[in-house]
Amino acid sequence: MNIKDICMLLLCCATPISAVQANEVTILGADFSQSRDGSWTVNVALLHADNGWDHYADIWRVVDTDGTILGERVLLHPHEDEQPFVRGTDTVRIPDDARTLYIEAHDMVHGWTPNRLEVDMTLVENGRLRVEP
Repeated sequence: MNIKDICMLLLCCATPISAVQANEVTILGADFSQSRDGSWTVNVALLHADNGWDHYADIWRVVDTDGTILGERVLLHPHEDEQPFVRGTDTVRIPDDARTLYIEAHDMVHGWTPNRLEVDMTLVENGRLRVEP
């Protein structure tokens, strides 16, 4: 089961999007895949009650325990009709000795959600990792 399948399952079983608190982006999960050059592709599933161009989830990022940004994805438009949604980047640089990372998400009105997704890099197998809350 991939992140898109998980999103669809959660969407079918979850509270209607209109009831989701618009002040918080929900991080539903992430897929990590390491490339031959050592960089990582990260796809993150988000849920947010996007409400037009003035209030939408606009960025997610991968940070280490010190808050250093290892990679990020800027979201250039609202996803009002596509919830939940998955977006990725293939330019994340994760140090070999990294053990714990976090996915953080932001919306234009309320800022960074306090509910980060913790990523345990010791669970990587064959260059892949799926993380769910």
